[in-house]
Amino acid sequence: MFTYTTHLPNTLFMRAISHHLSLLNWRISTSGSLFSLRNTCTNTMSQSDNSSPFTTPRLVLKKVLAKSQHEGDGAVVRRGIGRSELKNLDPFLMLDHFSVSPPAGFPDHPHRGFETVTYMLEGGITHQDFAGHKGTIRAGDVQWMTAGRGIIHSEMPAEANNNKGLQLWINLSSRDKMIEPNYQELPSENIATAEKDGVEVRVIAGEAMGVHSPVYTRTPTMYLVFSMMPETQWNQSIPESWNAFVYIIEGEGVFGSPTSSPTVPHHVLVLTQGDGLSVWNNSSKPLRFVLIGGQPLNEPVVQHGPFVMNTQSEIENTIEDYHYGRNGFEMSKYWMSQ
Repeated sequence: MFTYTTHLPNTLFMRAISHHLSLLNWRISTSGSLFSLRNTCTNTMSQSDNSSPFTTPRLVLKKVLAKSQHEGDGAVVRRGIGRSELKNLDPFLMLDHFSVSPPAGFPDHPHRGFETVTYMLEGGITHQDFAGHKGTIRAGDVQWMTAGRGIIHSEMPAEANNNKGLQLWINLSSRDKMIEPNYQELPSENIATAEKDGVEVRVIAGEAMGVHSPVYTRTPTMYLVFSMMPETQWNQSIPESWNAFVYIIEGEGVFGSPTSSPTVPHHVLVLTQGDGLSVWNNSSKPLRFVLIGGQPLNEPVVQHGPFVMNTQSEIENTIEDYHYGRNGFEMSKYWMSQ
């Protein structure tokens, strides 16, 4: 907003320009022998939106396209983390954007040493495990599964088509790798949600906009799902020592710097270190993305498919435990999903 003040010109001149100035978002006000011109035009994005509120703003360090590949039994996934271009990002081991329709799916398979977080975007997934747990998560729901010392389960499509979601693998520290398996399930209506200035956030883990998730994270983690309307901007704080990344689900956005090129769906953006991220939606369509961050474990990672431990000998022991049905896999000899 800009204001200009000077001595009042003659009345005929004032009448002549008043109408034309109003069309250009200028307003005339008078006081005695003075008149003021005030620009009343406001932008959706304020000037301060282009200046970072952070001491060390996070920028985009690396951009990786999540390319389609086959996984499980006929399922298609876009793998953003866990591929050659981005093997892992401590403490994160894998990120899949999956799409599955019957008869394809993820039949009986084991896990040890980490957690899986499944967030459904469309449709549903029915889950069963060898301890007797069974249920279906649908669009907007979250299942946070701690595999710990061992679990065998299946994940199969619940609808005839369009069963889509994100699955994130989070590593566990050496002290937690052999804990008992556990589930934290959040139906969509119980996920903490907030909205401000055309920006909505769903807080799966951590906090944002003053709301907190009830999820307990053994490896300290933030998992935020943002939806931004056109011509909006947001600044999100991130713990400075954490690794963090963005995955774009739909729309296009500018991340880190207002001069950066827009990023389109199915890209993972690895962020530099810093205390926060700025995001702009300069497009005419909504933008939806996840912002995920976590405290690095700084421990060795040895992975063999669905088993993640700290040493090769631990992996060999895990393979034997699974084969012989012991140390957490006792039920493997007797169980099969239905």
